[in-house]
This record gives sequence, C-alpha cells and structure tokens, in this order.
Amino acid sequence: MSEPQPQRSDRRVAVVTGAGQGIGYAIAAALAARGVQVVLTDRNAGTGEAAAKELGGVFLPLDVADPAAVAATADEVVRRFGQVDVLVNNAGIAHENDALEVTDEIWNRVLAVDLTGTFVACREFGRHMVGRRSGSIVNISSIAAFIGSNPEYHVAYDVAKAGVSQLARSLAVEWARHGVRVNAVAPGRTRTPILDTVGMDDPERMTQWIGQIPMGRLLEADEIAAAVVFVALDGSAMTGQTLLVDGGQIAQ
Repeated sequence: MSEPQPQRSDRRVAVVTGAGQGIGYAIAAALAARGVQVVLTDRNAGTGEAAAKELGGVFLPLDVADPAAVAATADEVVRRFGQVDVLVNNAGIAHENDALEVTDEIWNRVLAVDLTGTFVACREFGRHMVGRRSGSIVNISSIAAFIGSNPEYHVAYDVAKAGVSQLARSLAVEWARHGVRVNAVAPGRTRTPILDTVGMDDPERMTQWIGQIPMGRLLEADEIAAAVVFVALDGSAMTGQTLLVDGGQIAQ
C-alpha cells in the first residue's frame, strides 16, 4: 500500500464512496494509478484518511444515507477542484437474515444506504456533470441483483442491488443527451476483509461459495477495480450497462 504514487497525468477528478478499504480502496488505487485526482469518502474517518494518504488523494467524511451531507460533499469537490468527472458509488452495507426475520429497521437501513444513498449521490454529483455536459458514473451492483443468494439470504441487499443496476439504466437514458454516462459493475464473491472473516469463521460456507464459481476461486478486489476503471474512463460508448465480473457464476 506504500508504493510511490505516479505523477498526475490526468486532469480528471474522481470521487469514490466507501473507499476506506476493500473494493472501494482498490478502485481508488486503480484510478490514482491512472493519474486521476481521487477523492475518497467513507463513514470511517480512520480508514478513509489512511487510504487517502497512501494514495495521495483527498479524504472527505461522508455517510451516503445523509442527503444533505451528500449534496454538501458534491459542492465541496467542485469548489476545490472546479469539476467532478467520475463518481463511483461503492458505499454499501449488507445483512444476513431469513426474509421472515427482516425487520422494518433492517430493510429501511439497507435500502437507505445501498439504493437511496446511491441515487442521492447520482443526483447531487450528476447535477454538476449535467451542467458541464460531461461525466461518468459507475454504480457498484452485485451478482445478488441477478440471483437468489444461497446459502446465505439477504433479501433487502438483493433488492437494493437490483435497484442500483436499474438506476444506471434509467439515468443513462435520461442523461445521455447531456454527455453523462451511467453504468454499473456487478462483482461476484470477492476477497475482502469481511469475506476473509467469513472464511475463517465458516470454512464450509466458503467452500460452498467457491464451488458456485466456475473459475474455482474468489475474485480479487483489484480485478473488480480494473473493470470499474475501464467502464469509468475508457468505455466512451458504453452507458446503461451492468458489467458482471463474477468468475462465470451467472453464466452457469
């Protein structure tokens, strides 16, 4: 994590939510490696600040479930840098409950962060992009948007991620005439600190998960990041799509 950062060679400014660790950190690192100015946001100031320092980026604390804070953060990024070119909506939470055990509180909290938070970020950062007639948004969806998860169950998360992919389609159609692209990337089961904990606590479940992946292994966070960077920076004619990066799980 302490490798020297490249000299800035790209004038674009990218914001990555939930960038303190895991997939979000990997995305921020991959964008920084391309010379993009990266703004990392996270609810956890400790991990967020450390990640920004490692990557030579800027950290702004943010809870995406707070609409006023999202709007203020979008304005602050534009105030500091004059523009925002890329938004990666990575922040999210998960749960594991049988549907009959999902309380209103669990349902509302997961959707508030994973779906509503993603929409609000699209709206507030997209406001600046539409005004400039230029921008690229990537929402982090999940294979859970396309399958019924098993052996774990998380209905609110599944529904939220399906909404995140549909949100990309809807906004892509609306904002294409304004020069703004909106896509999603749907990771499969990816090695992160949280998943590593599951593997240590429940190796049988980890074996089941890997058995569902034709490639026979978990994905790595930098593999997801590579797809996000391609979609965000290079996919100039790509909009309204959800790119699956899942080791072939959905293809079965």
